[in-house]
Amino acid sequence: MFTGIVEHIGTVVEYKEYDETESGGQGTSITITDCEPILGDCKIGDSIACNGICLTVTEFDKNTFKVGISPETKERTNVISWQKGSKVNLERAVSQEVRFGGHYVQGHVDTVATVISKKPEGNSIIFGFKLRDPHFNRFIVEKGFIAIDGTSLTVTTIDHDDVFHISMIKHTQDNVTLPLKPIGSLVNIEVDLTGKIVEKQIETTLKNQFDNRNSRLHQLISQIIDKKLESVPK
Repeated sequence: MFTGIVEHIGTVVEYKEYDETESGGQGTSITITDCEPILGDCKIGDSIACNGICLTVTEFDKNTFKVGISPETKERTNVISWQKGSKVNLERAVSQEVRFGGHYVQGHVDTVATVISKKPEGNSIIFGFKLRDPHFNRFIVEKGFIAIDGTSLTVTTIDHDDVFHISMIKHTQDNVTLPLKPIGSLVNIEVDLTGKIVEKQIETTLKNQFDNRNSRLHQLISQIIDKKLESVPK
């Protein structure tokens, strides 16, 4: 679990694709450096969110760590756009000593979005985004949480064409990678888990109610149908 409060910015130093003859199968390994501030308590198997993707540390030293990337992760995220020199937001999994300053972030990226606009507003920047997969739009609400490249942010407005906007203050600009990205770049998106949980609970409850002929909902629908049928001329 993560909070969406970026701790550090690292640099991709190696991006290696494995073929079927190598031990990594068809996976990918990525090595990230300039990471000494967050590796003091690191252990093999630890989770580190890299641009919002929860990844497992497979190797590390004082300044560098390596992670493996699955085909599923490559399909869901912007990781295929990473290359040597790319900057990535980093956050270690929460511990008991961490203040929960952002929101509940799993590190399970739902989809990607394109940076549509960047507009200065005082010392803030207003960013606009468009999702690649529009079925996730229903989970984006005004004043709701969203994680963009692992950064906990608040949706400020949503346009009629489903372009959504966030406002980034100067402090955040100085500590995350988003201001470095030009218009047209892809960013990782994790929508607020709360919306997905609520939707699933409602779907399950309604299905159970519909399937149970003795349920209150089933009885209510039957009563409505009966009344409608009674009003139909014979």
